[in-house]
Amino acid sequence: MDFNGYMTAPVFCLIIAFSCLITYGVYWGIRHNRRILFSVFNSLIAVVKPDEQMFTNIGGYVGCHASLYPREESPVVQVDATLTLLPRHAWLYMPVSILIMRYDRLFVTVHVKPRLPGEGHLIETKYAGFRGPEITNAWKMSRDTIRWGRHDFHLYYDTYKVRDHLYGFVRQNPDPGAVRHIALVPHQRKGFVFLIPGKGRVDLSFSPVYEWMTSLAA
Repeated sequence: MDFNGYMTAPVFCLIIAFSCLITYGVYWGIRHNRRILFSVFNSLIAVVKPDEQMFTNIGGYVGCHASLYPREESPVVQVDATLTLLPRHAWLYMPVSILIMRYDRLFVTVHVKPRLPGEGHLIETKYAGFRGPEITNAWKMSRDTIRWGRHDFHLYYDTYKVRDHLYGFVRQNPDPGAVRHIALVPHQRKGFVFLIPGKGRVDLSFSPVYEWMTSLAA
């Protein structure tokens, strides 16, 4: 009796099922990432209200970079935003990506005309401990640890004026929402914001930070 047919049929069906699952994953992941991408950048445009904007695709459906240019009278010269997304369309690589990235990431740089009042940072302690940015001048600054919403944050400042600005912002905005890092870097004339898009609407989280930075640079 020839058992080859009986042995190969289940394997063949398994291969077909697996291929269909992977194909479904590709379409689902592309659609999901595209929805996040449009939501994030529409939120940024609604907040910044640029006169001009430019977008650059990064790696297909795993990222995009935007340059937004506000009106001339604004103290903000340019806003750069880079969104990196988990590869939801590549299910075989997703577990590795989650271990490395954990979540989608939105990095925003706000370029201002005048110098900011000093250097300061608000950075979530968990983010700082897991692949967070190295704060170059941390050793020069004073540091407090505060509770902001449901998260612990390190608050770095080089002057009491900057400390008061940061504490004031936290008091006026008791929930960080999607924000995990805010930085003021005066010698570069830049403010930086890091957000996790999946932790809340980007416009609701970014808008108060952007308005605050704009007021500091006005």
